[in-house]
Amino acid sequence: MSGLEIRDLTVEYNSGGILVRPLVNKSMDAGDGQLVVLLGPSGCGKTTLLSCIAGLLTPTSGSIRVGGKEVVGLAGAALARYRQEQVGIVFQAFNLLPSLTAHGNVVAPMALARVPRAEASRRADELLARVGLAERKDHRPSAMSGGQQQRVAIARALVHDPPIVLADEPTAHLDHVQVEGVLQLMRELASPGRTLLVATHDDRVTDIADAVIELVPPAQSAHSAVDREPEHVQLDAAEVLFRQGDPGDLVYLVRSGRIEIFRELADGREDRVTVVGPGQYFGELGPLLRLPRSASARALGPTEVVGYTVRRFRYEHPDLANNLGGWARSARHAVATGEDLVR
Repeated sequence: MSGLEIRDLTVEYNSGGILVRPLVNKSMDAGDGQLVVLLGPSGCGKTTLLSCIAGLLTPTSGSIRVGGKEVVGLAGAALARYRQEQVGIVFQAFNLLPSLTAHGNVVAPMALARVPRAEASRRADELLARVGLAERKDHRPSAMSGGQQQRVAIARALVHDPPIVLADEPTAHLDHVQVEGVLQLMRELASPGRTLLVATHDDRVTDIADAVIELVPPAQSAHSAVDREPEHVQLDAAEVLFRQGDPGDLVYLVRSGRIEIFRELADGREDRVTVVGPGQYFGELGPLLRLPRSASARALGPTEVVGYTVRRFRYEHPDLANNLGGWARSARHAVATGEDLVR
């Protein structure tokens, strides 16, 4: 039996001296035979979560159980066996070897596992036929469409008949015609004995899913209802409003007191970014871009803040909100280019 159980998974890493938490206390289940979609924008932790499940990344804390067996803590030969036998991975960029044919790409992981040549060839033929590419098996990737390359990648992920198949943005490089065929194939792959986990920001994939897990809560959307009431928060001195890595769903306006925005560094120290006083706002990057908080916020003394959805903030404070659109554009550019920009 397959099936996936994740409990309280947290991932932390050092990025240029800054402590980054793409996942914080994440729990989820994916049942045997299910197609489960991890939905969310870039940067919300989808690929990080898949990497942990695949045994390619070790989480800071938490548990991952596949078929009832704990994955976190595996090492050496046990980890190698898990990666080979229990998990198949379909990469976003296909990752096919350009010098090999479709048949050769599917045979390759079996050759590395020392599967006899005749058996590996037979298995490759069988899988390529299953994904509808029997007649294209002697073509190299450069002679195939994006959809065909994705099918080869799926066939390759199935060579050891793993109980868990992970697909990272499988429709990212496909046109609408190619997407239809790949979605149909993925739906067929999720069957008793195999669980398929798909990370995507493509809403079309949700139509074929048995379950959808949003890594970013719906409340984080910049399109939240205008009539959601503002949240008034009273903070004592040194009380933390939110921490680096927390979901970011509200923009905050300081009514009284002061808020210190700081980064938690990988070595345990803190780096002050700015101090926000009465009449100033902070925390807009999270809800605008549906990203986790990139810094922490703490009261420097008794402080009152008011939390707004983006739309509510624009509605009630149009004079302040005029800068939000420009900030969002700058933030998107910073996220895309890796520039140092924190809110």
